[in-house]
Amino acid sequence: MSDEYVVLIQEPNWDPAAMTPEQWEAGMAGHRAFQEAVAAAGERVTASNALQPPSAATKITPNGGSPVFTDGPFGETREVVTGLYGFTAKSPEQARELAALIPTQGWLEMYPVLVLSSVS
Repeated sequence: MSDEYVVLIQEPNWDPAAMTPEQWEAGMAGHRAFQEAVAAAGERVTASNALQPPSAATKITPNGGSPVFTDGPFGETREVVTGLYGFTAKSPEQARELAALIPTQGWLEMYPVLVLSSVS
């Protein structure tokens, strides 16, 4: 039985509009290689998305029933989550090996998914 993992991709600078077509294609080739490695391992990618830059983000702060909405970018943030993957792996070791294939100029954060029992 495989477990599921989520990887958050952290980048120090992220502005997809500033990328050349060649830079974009090189990055996408790396992501395709990761997805192919997951499939070759007999596992599956369960989610994947790139995120828009921080200028498109909204921070939501609960405030006693009246949430406060703040539009990005956020001055206190130097690195941002630029994308994510959900994928399965047979072991934590395999998950680490596969996740290490995800291209980034920053770093990755990998979390095992907490399986919650369904509510009836």
